[in-house]
Amino acid sequence: QVQLVESGGGLVQPGGSLRLSCAASGGIFSIYGMSWYRQAPGKQRELVAAITSDLITNYADSVKGRFTISRDNAKHMVYLQMNSLKPEDTAVYYCNAARPPGYYNGSYYRTYDYWGQGTQVTVSS
Repeated sequence: QVQLVESGGGLVQPGGSLRLSCAASGGIFSIYGMSWYRQAPGKQRELVAAITSDLITNYADSVKGRFTISRDNAKHMVYLQMNSLKPEDTAVYYCNAARPPGYYNGSYYRTYDYWGQGTQVTVSS
């Protein structure tokens, strides 16, 4: 069982910055693909940024050049640095851990996603 605990959300002015943190416990952190999703009111959940176990990153076009995802395997942490924030970035941000397919407890499993509780980010003047 993997547990994800997020922190760092809050209220910020347009053009400001926030750094979100996600602390993971349980499992083998270094082999998980990690990502951040967000969901705004009335909108579907969308992928914001992802980082693989090999440190390959991918970003939504809407945040490319402004957001940076990183991970610290020694600390079992993943971060999302958000700069030049815009009102349209307002959303609940969720941390995601993707357990890779393989054998666990003697049985084979496909990829399984774990989710954090979400943290609110509000960008407003």
